[in-house]
Amino acid sequence: MAEDENSITARLISSAGIARGMRVLDIGCGNGLVSFLLLDAVGPEGEVVGIDINDKALEMAKSRAKENSISNLKFLKADISNQLTGLGIFDAVFGRRVLMYLQNPVLALKNISSMVKSGGVVAFQESDATITPGRIEVLPLHEKVNEWIWRTVEREGGNLHMGFELPRVLKESGFVVENVKAEAIIQGQKLHYPLATVVRAILPRIVAQGIATEAEIGIETLEQRLKDERPESSVFISDLAFSVWARKS
Repeated sequence: MAEDENSITARLISSAGIARGMRVLDIGCGNGLVSFLLLDAVGPEGEVVGIDINDKALEMAKSRAKENSISNLKFLKADISNQLTGLGIFDAVFGRRVLMYLQNPVLALKNISSMVKSGGVVAFQESDATITPGRIEVLPLHEKVNEWIWRTVEREGGNLHMGFELPRVLKESGFVVENVKAEAIIQGQKLHYPLATVVRAILPRIVAQGIATEAEIGIETLEQRLKDERPESSVFISDLAFSVWARKS
């Protein structure tokens, strides 16, 4: 079975101790993919509340929950950079690739801290480009595609080093860090993390930021060109996924 981003996220949820019956806040929930992973962990006895500032993404999340008649999963519009009220107290807070886009993640986490019970867990998964790409062979197309993705993130205000900075950010926010883990995001060896799929998803953003044109990208043939370039026995590391969890003392 191929590794994917959700597998890494599911391991973090389990390792951080998010379990049945818990009430969990998913910050920067987007279209709800992580919220549903959290719901699997807390079960029907628990509750997941997803918050985001993107109306379109929230509507997608709400629609999916409604289609599946799920009553213990809620999605609300909220900005974690501001003081949050009316959400209640949570056993755990979770976020995937959200702190890297905040101008002041420490302030945001301090805002969230008041909603976490004493001893409660906060867990985050953040991507990091500090020491990537990693490869032995010369793979110019892989490197170019990886550059398109990360330069887009950077021009949109994303912090390319949030993974390495995450333990410090959590500590400065008043939490006690319990574990830090970094996993390589790999192309190849049945651990295929589809760069072409990522590019397709953010294609308008790449073009809007002036990183590359649609003609340069050639999205319809990109996946095959990447496969043709990479030897069957090789791997290419596109980024690191940092998984960090901490507790409120």
